[in-house]
Amino acid sequence: MAFMKKYLPPILVFFLAYYYYSANEEFRPEMLQGKKVIVTGASKGIGEQMAYHLAKMGAHVVVTARSKETLKKVVSHCLELGAASAHYIAGSMENVTFAEQFVAQAGKLMGGLDMLILNHITNTSMNLFSGDIHLVRRSMEVNFLSYVVLSVAALPMLKQSNGSIVVVSSKADTAMKAVSGILNIDASPKEECALEIIKGGALRQEEVYYDNSVWTDLLLGNPGRKILEFLSLRSYSLDKFINN
Repeated sequence: MAFMKKYLPPILVFFLAYYYYSANEEFRPEMLQGKKVIVTGASKGIGEQMAYHLAKMGAHVVVTARSKETLKKVVSHCLELGAASAHYIAGSMENVTFAEQFVAQAGKLMGGLDMLILNHITNTSMNLFSGDIHLVRRSMEVNFLSYVVLSVAALPMLKQSNGSIVVVSSKADTAMKAVSGILNIDASPKEECALEIIKGGALRQEEVYYDNSVWTDLLLGNPGRKILEFLSLRSYSLDKFINN
């Protein structure tokens, strides 16, 4: 107990300082200039706004969603905002073949890939589960399996460019409208959320939290979890795990 009282506080302070200050490289819009970026779920909401922010920063952008007509408008606006290039490929992420081929097509259009932003999601009923396995399967295919397929397809290009994969989960206005009256919390502004996600991706941050409350970042990014991860990893022989 005496050991804990003596050494635990300075250890916690150290991890807090490390967590909050070690990755504080300043973001600069030119970090994205000329970068080749895929944004999924880009016909509305955060995905659309990320495409616009990337365009303003001079990136090459390929967007996808199911609505061809909406994507045309997004691409047109991206070009107006200054995108180095902008293209769309419409399709459904329920189709695993499309997901795989989409990455290859996007890579050809841009001549490579620096960042894959996974933002799409299928509409999920907020009703209690009624035994409809089809809905569960569809949700898993779009919200999970397609993410794996897209990531695997993109890895060769991302390894060449030392690129990154960004996975988005949001409670911005589009998402909150879908659960209006069921979940009673305020929506986060999609424009600001989109910019914070892009910043986090450019700085290669492990996690980014954006909310109106200061408690969100403090509680989700707590140093206790980091300490446990650090201590648990010491129990693994990672070299042997990777080699096998």
